[in-house]
Amino acid sequence: MRLLVLLCVFVRIIQAAPTTNTNTSDNFEAPTFTTRTIWSIISSSVLTLFACIYSAIHPNVPSLRDSTDGIVRRRLGIMIMALITPELIVTWAMRQWFSARQVTRQIEKSGYPSVCPESEEKESFVAPEQCKNCILRILLIVKGVSSVLAFFRHFPGALTRWIKRSIKAYFLEKSEDYTWTQTHSFFVLMGGFMLYVDGKPYHTLRHDKVLELIRKECIDAPTLTANQIHDKSKGNAISKGLIILQVAWFVMQLITRAIYHLETTQLEAGTLAFAVLNFLTYAVWWNKPLNVQCPHPVYWKSTESRPENHNIDEPDVHESYHGAGWMILGPVFVSIAELIGLPYMSTSRKLRVPTFDGSINLEGSDKRVLLLSGLLMATIFGGIHCMAWFFTFPTYQEQVLWRMSAIAITFTPWVCFLVGVIHSLIPQVVQVVCILTAVVSVTLYITARAVLLVLMFTTLRNLPPDAYKAVSWTGSVPHL
Repeated sequence: MRLLVLLCVFVRIIQAAPTTNTNTSDNFEAPTFTTRTIWSIISSSVLTLFACIYSAIHPNVPSLRDSTDGIVRRRLGIMIMALITPELIVTWAMRQWFSARQVTRQIEKSGYPSVCPESEEKESFVAPEQCKNCILRILLIVKGVSSVLAFFRHFPGALTRWIKRSIKAYFLEKSEDYTWTQTHSFFVLMGGFMLYVDGKPYHTLRHDKVLELIRKECIDAPTLTANQIHDKSKGNAISKGLIILQVAWFVMQLITRAIYHLETTQLEAGTLAFAVLNFLTYAVWWNKPLNVQCPHPVYWKSTESRPENHNIDEPDVHESYHGAGWMILGPVFVSIAELIGLPYMSTSRKLRVPTFDGSINLEGSDKRVLLLSGLLMATIFGGIHCMAWFFTFPTYQEQVLWRMSAIAITFTPWVCFLVGVIHSLIPQVVQVVCILTAVVSVTLYITARAVLLVLMFTTLRNLPPDAYKAVSWTGSVPHL
C-alpha cells in the first residue's frame, strides 16, 4: 500500500513537471496552485486525526457482561488517552507486539496443538544423561539458527508476509491449519479465550493457563485457525490500507508545502505528529484483530477436578491499590501502572483483561528497547510541535504559549525517566519526592497538551494568505 502511494505521487510529479526547455528555475519555483478553504484544512486534518485516535486503536475483547454504554465509555476513554498521550498508545502497541512474539515462541516450543499431557512429560524425563546432553546441544544449535532466521522473518520480510496473509485469507481457500501464529498470540493477549464451566463464562484464559490446563487434560486445545480469528476482526488489509493511504497523503501534502515554501497551519503540524506515530502503531498491530466483541469459548472437560483447584482465579489486588491512595492521581497513572505491570497492580480480571495489560514479563532486552522507544516517540512527537516554532501566530502570546508547551511535552518524559533512574540507583531517596516529581511532570504534560490542542484550532482565525494555497497535483492523489 505504501508503494502504491509512492507510485501515485511519482506519477503526479511527472505529470506536473514542466514540458518546456528553459534554463531558469521559474517553472519549478512557481508550480500550479489551487485555493483551499478553511473548511478543507479542518476536514482533512480532523479526518486524519480521527484515523489516528480511533481507527488505528485495536481494543481488547470486552467482557460478556459489559453493557453497550460501558463499551462506548471505555472506547471514548481510550480515544481521550490517545489524544492527550499518544506516546502511551504507541508504547502499549509495542508492548503487545513484544509480548505476542514472546508468547508465540513459548507456544511453539510446547508443540501446540499436540501438547503432551503431564503424565507423558514425566515419562519422557526418564532418559540417559548422555541423551539429555545431546538433546540440549541440538536445542542450542536450533535456537541459534532460529534467532538468525527470526531477524530476517520479522523485519525485512514484513511486507511480504502481509501480502501473503491477505491473499491466503481473502482469495484462496481457507485451510484447517491450527498452528499457533502471531495472530493467536495477539488474540489471547486481548482476552480472546474464555473458559466456560457448566455452560457459563468463568474466566479469561492467559496463554500459560491454556498450556497448563491442556497438559492437565482439563481442556482440549482450542481449535481455532488464524483465518477464523481474522474473520472475527472488523478490519482487514484493505480497510487498514485505506487509512494508511489517508495518513500518507496528509504527510505527503505537508512535505510539498514545505518544499514550495507555503505556510502550514498549527492544526496541520499537530496532526502531523499524530500521523507519524500512527504509522508505527499500525505496523506493530497489523496482525492484531480489530474490534472483536466475543471471545472464543474453551470448555472445561475434566470431571476429576474443578477450576478452583488450579488457581485460575487470580487474587484481586485492586483493594490494596486503592488503599495506597494512588487513585487520586487519575486514570493516566492507572494506565501507566497497568502498562508497566507493577506488582501491586491487578493485571487480569475475571471476564476481560485490562486495557493496558502488562502481565507478560518481557525479556531484559525487550524491556530496554520498549523504554527507549517510548522515550524516542515522545521526543519525536514533541519535536514535530517544535517545528512550528517560527510559524505565523495571530498574537505573540499564543506563539510563546506554543513554544513553552512544545518544550514541555518534549522533555517531560525524560524528566520522569531520570527520576526513575535516580530512585533505582539511590533507594535512599525519599519516595515522596519521586512521587511529587512524577505528579508535577504529568500535570505539566497534560496541561501543555491541552494548550496545544486549543491553539491548534484558535490560530485558524487569522491565517496568512499563503496558508490558503495548495499544490494542485496533491488533490489528484486518492484521499478522503
